[in-house]
Amino acid sequence: MIVGVKMHADEVDIDESLVRRLVAGQFPEWVGLPIELVASSGTDNAMFRLGTDLAVRMPRMTGAAKDVAAEQKWVPLLAPHLPVAVPTPVACGEPAEGYPYQWTVCRWLPGTNPAVDDLASPEQLARDLGAFIVALRCVDPVDAPPAGRGVPLATRDKSTRAAIAASDGLIDTAAVTAVWQDAMRIPAWSGRPAWTHADLSPGNLLVRDGRLAAVIDWGIAGVGDPTVDLIVAWNLLPVSARLAFREVLAADDDTWHRGRGWALSISLIQLPYYQHTNPALAANSRHVIAEILADAG
Repeated sequence: MIVGVKMHADEVDIDESLVRRLVAGQFPEWVGLPIELVASSGTDNAMFRLGTDLAVRMPRMTGAAKDVAAEQKWVPLLAPHLPVAVPTPVACGEPAEGYPYQWTVCRWLPGTNPAVDDLASPEQLARDLGAFIVALRCVDPVDAPPAGRGVPLATRDKSTRAAIAASDGLIDTAAVTAVWQDAMRIPAWSGRPAWTHADLSPGNLLVRDGRLAAVIDWGIAGVGDPTVDLIVAWNLLPVSARLAFREVLAADDDTWHRGRGWALSISLIQLPYYQHTNPALAANSRHVIAEILADAG
């Protein structure tokens, strides 16, 4: 994101001074720890490092604030079942100092966001991502919340076509329309409800020494159609690594192409919305669209 530029019409003001006051007022044991804004392409939350071992996660708007309680409940329950680290909450802050939402303090996880076209070991990372998704899908879904994107892909038809129209001049709208129309012909997913992270983008992954080390930002995770987790095949992995990823998941043709449809829809909707306020996310959206057009061609 561009520092100081808001991405949403209802976004509240958040800065280091606010975080310092909130921490001092509610968690005096952490008073005096350094607080630093974390550069991120994230759109729903502002992240601040607190000392060396903690992170503060601040919802930017009401839509993100409603996810705090779910993350506080479900991330600790999921953690023991997963092969990589997740940001386990250690405290929940309350509205104060003019800030209207609950907020989270969680463990700081080491690692860096993977960079498209600069992966140390793409096939190994692909297998790590596949293993993570398989493990997540094996977690008992009983009583879990619905995933934010765990719905039939066809429910996004109207919003995706509107995004294509809004992207006229930015991309080849005729080409993406043809790919999207093909995606709408794919049968709906008919498997059992399963856990899905639902937002596996480079900004929500941490790697160390070329391996997947952590998956962060569980705000829209839940149970539903888990196909959406295949988006990482196009928003991060190169062509050479996609087969390894697909093999771990044992994805059939319909599932694979439905996942590609999800990646296309998400990127099409993001591009016109964030083109001026979040250049990193807009650039990744362009990358995904180009990869999918090449793939479909």
